[in-house]
Amino acid sequence: MSLEKIKLLVLDVDGVLTNGDLLYSQSGEHGKTFYVQDGLGMKLIMQHGIDVAIITGKQSDIVTHRMQALGIKHVFQNKTHKLPVYEELLNTLNLDDSQVAYMGDDLPDLALICRAGVGIAVPNACDIVKQHADMITKNPGGHGAVREVCDALLQAQGHFENLCEDYRKHGRSQGAPT
Repeated sequence: MSLEKIKLLVLDVDGVLTNGDLLYSQSGEHGKTFYVQDGLGMKLIMQHGIDVAIITGKQSDIVTHRMQALGIKHVFQNKTHKLPVYEELLNTLNLDDSQVAYMGDDLPDLALICRAGVGIAVPNACDIVKQHADMITKNPGGHGAVREVCDALLQAQGHFENLCEDYRKHGRSQGAPT
């Protein structure tokens, strides 16, 4: 497992960026809850040259709005078969598997967990996904798992200490998005 070479973090949504709960109102509307520290983590790795992409099996305006707010450009929704989307994304970004970390929690994520240079599962993932993952986060999906991975990427690539020092001295990272 080599986090030093990662140029792209690909994430599932339900169970990874959220806790996996789907909240339905009587009118049929549903909601999702995102963890704010995951959002900052994604912004920070993008600031340091690591792209972020989303590949999810569901279509949701909530996901569209959240990813737009974070500045994530590669958002693929309603993709029940994720492998072709992943291959197209790598081709577009001129990357190979060794430069990608993929984070998922269930069977639709298994092929990408196995294929990516670093396959990451959350502790709430199904057992088969955890068995094939290179890394299992301490934090569950929707509760800081993505931030944990973002911090690990920043540490492995030598950015974390300077980033923390900037926040200590200036209240934010120099040049960080606000």
